[in-house]
Amino acid sequence: MLIRRPRPGDSAAILPSEITSESVYLNRRKLLQAALAAGVAGIGAGWVSEAGAVADLKVQRNAKYSLSDAPNSYEDITTYNNFYEFGLDKSDPAENSSRFKPAPWTVAVTGEAEHTGKFALEDLLKGHAIEERVYRLRCVEAWSMVIPWAGVPLADVLKRFKPTSKAKYVAFKTVLRPEEMPGQRSRSLDWPYVEGLRIDEAMHPLSLLAVGLYGKTLPNQNGAPLRLVTPWKYGFKGIKSIVEIRFTEKEPPTTWNISAPHEYGFYANVNPNVDHPRWSQARERKIGAGVFGSRVPTLMFNGYEQEVASLYKGMDLKKYY
Repeated sequence: MLIRRPRPGDSAAILPSEITSESVYLNRRKLLQAALAAGVAGIGAGWVSEAGAVADLKVQRNAKYSLSDAPNSYEDITTYNNFYEFGLDKSDPAENSSRFKPAPWTVAVTGEAEHTGKFALEDLLKGHAIEERVYRLRCVEAWSMVIPWAGVPLADVLKRFKPTSKAKYVAFKTVLRPEEMPGQRSRSLDWPYVEGLRIDEAMHPLSLLAVGLYGKTLPNQNGAPLRLVTPWKYGFKGIKSIVEIRFTEKEPPTTWNISAPHEYGFYANVNPNVDHPRWSQARERKIGAGVFGSRVPTLMFNGYEQEVASLYKGMDLKKYY
């Protein structure tokens, strides 16, 4: 069941010119500097503490994949979240995630690829420069935010493992730690959380493996230490705290499609012409714009139609929702 509650307060938006201010990056931590010297582009062992304290990242702004819209405040982004592993209310992830340990972290790469195995996070991302991209996040509950993500293009990581011709999809799995993630002790969903993309979607330049936001590592409530960002899809497609990436020949199961197949399809593309069975998707509420947020028209593919529409040419987007 999805819970919709208005934001109790409002935070001032930050101007685009302030997103990657030089001052954010002046005070580099010695450990991070050592990692960079070793050839790890912004990622190093110990870059996230076991307690989940955020650390500065070395990022490069990618203006090609950045919106001109002012981003939401750091407070908005880190206190109004859907992360059911920590609870159903928007404030639960920030309040209930302090015990979660995002380091050390390993990711298993499995399935239809020439190179598979278990990789420490810093090895998984080694050699990849971290980009900052300002993307719009649109939730199926009809609210949206603009977020300055920090991450690595998903395609760049996947290509390293040389997926075979059988790899038609890419599946993802979230960590299962009910002792640290109290929401997993409930039966609200079938745990662990799983998601998937068609491989051409995964290889699209917009798809991002995010490791941070606002030039810092991801807080626990936002999916530390590694999450998926596909900005033309609804937010539930952005699986968090990823521990497995699997190349598959068949369409993989996804958590919300398992839970409510009549409400949540595999593709999850933002489409204002296809209503959720319980509410309209024609308009959305912008978080941070007043107590209840300003209501604006929802854009096809969340405003990324020009970039991604070709992926779905000839498909019935009402049937494949």
